[in-house]
Amino acid sequence: MAAVVGQALQSSEIKSVLTGGACASLYSQGAYQSADLDFILLSAVSQARLDNAMASVGFHRERDHYVHPASRFFVEFPAGPLGIGSDIRIQPVVYAIGKQFILTLSATDSCRDRLAAFYHWNDRQSLETAIAIALRQKVNVEAIRAWSVRESAEAGFKEFLSLLKAARRP
Repeated sequence: MAAVVGQALQSSEIKSVLTGGACASLYSQGAYQSADLDFILLSAVSQARLDNAMASVGFHRERDHYVHPASRFFVEFPAGPLGIGSDIRIQPVVYAIGKQFILTLSATDSCRDRLAAFYHWNDRQSLETAIAIALRQKVNVEAIRAWSVRESAEAGFKEFLSLLKAARRP
């Protein structure tokens, strides 16, 4: 569904980045399952243009999100800018889903995104998801550590690292 929506947005010349739980689902290889797709728009887009792009693949708007009659997933467009915690210098990457390509967070940034929910809201499921991503993808642990320090979350990072090391043990 992410590829279908991403392609519809690209076809309408709407630049967006898949973030949040759907991105974590991709990088955790399904260990975490999200029921929604969050895309951050990288430029201003009129509501009518967004509605038309989404309608081109069968979605219709219900208040602040889009639904499809044949899908359990719904799509949201959270307000930008694209950021993780206080870091707004995010560089999206191209991610292949089959023969489709969409912009997403990198694996490291998806891990940081989940850790932000753990650090700031004590969301333990997000901590578990960050670990699942780090177990299945190459992530830059030093970049995550440095960002964690900037977020004043050294204790949270130490817990993440300890649990990650324990999960890697045979």
